[in-house]
Amino acid sequence: MPDDAAAAARAAAEEESAFSHAPVDPDGTAAYGDHPDQVIDFYAPRTTEPGPSPLVVVLHGGAWRAPYDRRHITPFAAFLARRGFAVANVEYRRGGAAPDGEGEAAVAGRWPETFDDVAAALDALPALVGEVLPQADARRTVITGHSAGGHLALWAAARHVLPADAPWRTDRPAPLRGVVALAPVADFAVAGKLNVCGGAALQLLGGVEEFDVRRPYADPALLLPTGIATTLVQGRADVDVPQAVAESYTEAAAKAGEVVGLTLLEDVGHFPLIDPAADACAVVVEEIAQLAW
Repeated sequence: MPDDAAAAARAAAEEESAFSHAPVDPDGTAAYGDHPDQVIDFYAPRTTEPGPSPLVVVLHGGAWRAPYDRRHITPFAAFLARRGFAVANVEYRRGGAAPDGEGEAAVAGRWPETFDDVAAALDALPALVGEVLPQADARRTVITGHSAGGHLALWAAARHVLPADAPWRTDRPAPLRGVVALAPVADFAVAGKLNVCGGAALQLLGGVEEFDVRRPYADPALLLPTGIATTLVQGRADVDVPQAVAESYTEAAAKAGEVVGLTLLEDVGHFPLIDPAADACAVVVEEIAQLAW
């Protein structure tokens, strides 16, 4: 079997495994806005340890496209809960149908609604956690996200370094223990050159005419340094978001004077990072634990 065919077969098998798990219902859900997608699902920690548990905020992937909602990452959220974390699984508005009507929900993301939602969810989270998930210790919060959600996790931790006129900018860093971004779309320039997820980053920012104008407000590679502990976990065999994207982000961080961890996993593609049946998922949990505990 040619190498490219073998890589495609591996990727397909990994995706099938990750999506083979039944969705896991949350212990509670709260709205952070009026839109149906402006909700957060909460999972209580399954632990006998006394005292509150660290909080992990999960941002799902799916190229910011509508068919991929938070349900596909609920087995991962439940996996975290079984390992003693309180979990907040955030939904947000994603792209709609292509303007020409061709292709189901072909457009990636909405500008500015996708960013509006992630900012609003994080701002509302402390109060919602207090109401819905008292077992959580919001003072020990780690944000994680997969693929497009990895981008949003990095972006959410960088709001204090957004341009001064950005509506999402905060006047101080978010009170986070850290960020663990899983195969993130972390550098839009490199992602564009590699046509990651069918040009999803370009679509997210509104197309060619808007890309350069909006990129300083959205591209994590331009929002450095953050001063927040950050680790990227990346499969070397990832054909969806290749290793070069993560490496470019870590290089940009180094040039900005910031050390970002990069954990590269051999013989691992895109989806094992969120697949409870995969060894890579246990590595992800350990990376989160190192920041959270």
